[in-house]
Amino acid sequence: MPLYEYYCEPCNGVYEAIRPMRESSLAVPCPECDRDGERVMSAFSAFTYREGYPRRLPDKGTYWHFGTEVQKRAKRMSGGTVHPELEVPKQRPTVTKGDAAASQQEWGERQGEMGYREKQGVGAYNAKLPKARKVKKRRTTLSSSGRSDSKD
Repeated sequence: MPLYEYYCEPCNGVYEAIRPMRESSLAVPCPECDRDGERVMSAFSAFTYREGYPRRLPDKGTYWHFGTEVQKRAKRMSGGTVHPELEVPKQRPTVTKGDAAASQQEWGERQGEMGYREKQGVGAYNAKLPKARKVKKRRTTLSSSGRSDSKD
């Protein structure tokens, strides 16, 4: 049996009653004040779950993602919870010839500065570069006895 909604004007209340279809238009007593209430039209929204995703009834073959209708089920989400159909593509910044020339000149200046810094022994972040150890050569001299003595 279907469920119908009724409105009681004296107590301003809405209540439900399960009744046969042939008795749906007849008045039903209010559970609060026992006066007869008039039937009102009620609207409802229904969802069903298919493949783990909610779908509205009547089913159009589409899916719903956080209240937005999408055509396909998401297999991978980008950015955590963003559906691929709803993702806004990132625009690449357009580079003009003047901007390209300026960036190339800036790069060349940085390379020249890095060469100077390496000669001075300073890295890119003002950190001292490790210097190579100089190895002293050992001098050998011949003594009067014919043996070679090493001196530092």
